[in-house]
Amino acid sequence: QVQLVESGGGLVQAGGSLRLSCAASGRTFSSYGMGWFRQAPGKEREFVAAISWSGRSTYYADSAKGRFTISRDNAKNTVYLQMNSLKPEDTAVYYCAAAAKSYVYTQVYEYDYWGQGTQVTVSS
Repeated sequence: QVQLVESGGGLVQAGGSLRLSCAASGRTFSSYGMGWFRQAPGKEREFVAAISWSGRSTYYADSAKGRFTISRDNAKNTVYLQMNSLKPEDTAVYYCAAAAKSYVYTQVYEYDYWGQGTQVTVSS
């Protein structure tokens, strides 16, 4: 079992930055592939970024490339999402997810555990 708790969301002006954190419980965190997703009101949950168990492989949605960076610290059981140059269309609840398989995945169904989410609001 893995429990995930996101933090770091908030209200920011367009062009600003936020760093999301996801703290995981469980001794097997380092073996999990991790991902960030987001869901805006009235829309489906969408993939943002993913990272392999080692951190050596990452993958981004087109909307995140060049602006967002996913990273992890296995010693701290934490995965991060650094978000720069934020836009109003980035406004959503951001979810952290863990996949028992260790690589990078982009689909909701490929993840086994989910956090409760943290709200990110970008004002214009």
